[in-house]
Amino acid sequence: MKLTINGEDHQTEIAVLSDLLVWLDYEGDWLATAVNGELVHREDRLGFALNDRDRIEILSPMQGG
Repeated sequence: MKLTINGEDHQTEIAVLSDLLVWLDYEGDWLATAVNGELVHREDRLGFALNDRDRIEILSPMQGG
């Protein structure tokens, strides 16, 4: 399926948001995730099904100042 992740197109067969985060090497509880503009809470990622052409935004905190 085709997904747009942080503005970039990706082709994958991953169908659950939590698995996608592992595949992309995101880890930790400090992530913010949204699918098609709707926030997906951390506790909902494990069962959150992805669909072809979904737009996923993943934000993680950055250090610096």
